[in-house]
Amino acid sequence: MTDANTAANPPSDHNQLEAERRGKLKLLREAGIAYPNDAQVTDFAGDLAAEFDGVAADLISAAEKTVTVAGRLMLKRVMGKASFVTIQDFTGELQLFVRTNDVGDASYAAFKTFDLGDIVCATGKMFRTKTGELSVHSEQIRLLSKALRPLPDKFAGLTDLETRYRQRYVDLIVSPDSRAVFVMRSKIISHIRRFMDARRFMEVETPMMHYIPGGATAKPFKTHHNALDLDMYLRVAPELYLKRLTVGGFDRVYEINRNFRNEGVSTRHNPEFTMLEFYWAYARYTELMDITEELLRELALLAHGNTAFSYQTQALDFAPGFARLRLEDSVMAAIPGMAKENCRDVAYLRAQCTARKLKFNDGDGWGKLILALFEELVESTLVQPSFITHYPMEVSPLSRRCDEDAEITDRFELFIAGREIANGFSELNDPEDQSARFQAQVAEKDAGNDEAMHFDSDYIRALEYGMPPTAGEGIGIDRLVMLLTDCGSIRDVLLFPYMRPES
Repeated sequence: MTDANTAANPPSDHNQLEAERRGKLKLLREAGIAYPNDAQVTDFAGDLAAEFDGVAADLISAAEKTVTVAGRLMLKRVMGKASFVTIQDFTGELQLFVRTNDVGDASYAAFKTFDLGDIVCATGKMFRTKTGELSVHSEQIRLLSKALRPLPDKFAGLTDLETRYRQRYVDLIVSPDSRAVFVMRSKIISHIRRFMDARRFMEVETPMMHYIPGGATAKPFKTHHNALDLDMYLRVAPELYLKRLTVGGFDRVYEINRNFRNEGVSTRHNPEFTMLEFYWAYARYTELMDITEELLRELALLAHGNTAFSYQTQALDFAPGFARLRLEDSVMAAIPGMAKENCRDVAYLRAQCTARKLKFNDGDGWGKLILALFEELVESTLVQPSFITHYPMEVSPLSRRCDEDAEITDRFELFIAGREIANGFSELNDPEDQSARFQAQVAEKDAGNDEAMHFDSDYIRALEYGMPPTAGEGIGIDRLVMLLTDCGSIRDVLLFPYMRPES
């Protein structure tokens, strides 16, 4: 980002530029006017643009509207005794006209020392220039905060991805597209809250530090509470606490929560991530699929004004009914010659996994084996919104068994553009069945599976008081925002993604 009268400064000049700026700050300190804190901002760029949109120049001038605006100096064109500058606030950009006859010789001389990136405040009347640009005819202008580091070039922006993620504050200043992503993320989360509230779901908060990690099969982060001399875990999911609330009589609850899983980092995974998780008493997993379709259609309309949009060159459409396909059937369709009787044949599934060099353990049953084949062969092919249903009980330790088949559960996962977006099921509310499944998870943990669940005796006790038939679901907010903002990496939708410390 450069002054119109100054060539772009290469990185080698940054130290000199910083030294010059620090020199200016020293003079401000000596004059006792560095970093004032008495600005009274009354107006914002985006609001003024909307207010005067389409209003003729003579009508704007006749209104004599006086405004006080503030923002970061993004462009500066000094032309003798009159200048134009552009400032940027959180709502957009606005032009200021600054002239020595209006602000006085001393203020104008001070103004000419301002640098791009400085935070300034101006008061004046609105008008439209001869070229039609809405502007503030400044009567006062002053410096509020001195920027000691120069901004990147306006047109090049931050081209290095690591710098964009590590210095997100600079990325947000110079990259309108990045700002737009996070504005849309905020709107999406706000809309989700309105959607849930309108259906009588109550937003709640549950603990982020757990005595026992649970609610998902994932490796937790471990911490220590010094005062209690107690090891604790950052939550991998809020599920078991939210279902305790269902036991307590809150029939519809939801939480927009941060979860922490000690897993790898990729374009789809971050160690901490945001989920919408909700529980609905007296509902079944099929009703969860219905409400999920409704929510996602509304969010597509919010983001794009249409249910059809493009994600990473793939055409998506949320308008038609989402496909619903049983997991076993999806794997059968992906393996030529596979028959229904092969779906639970451990020897057959092991051979199929071995042929594709998929890892499995000697004790894995048909459920884990067929899930490995699904993830390898089917998941990436699910471009249009697709519910995969009837997951094996072996890989669904908290899901209710299907009435017609005890080896599978009333569970689904939603896939869009080849990635999992949501996971939901009819909840297991039988305390004895749940206790037995916890025991099986403990056995897996003892055998070396560090993602297996612990035995949560208090949760079993809660179920013993009686939990109504309930359906629950988790929707990944980060991945959903990726879809709706056409971002290829999860880091693009996290303000401060995980990064290794700078060396």
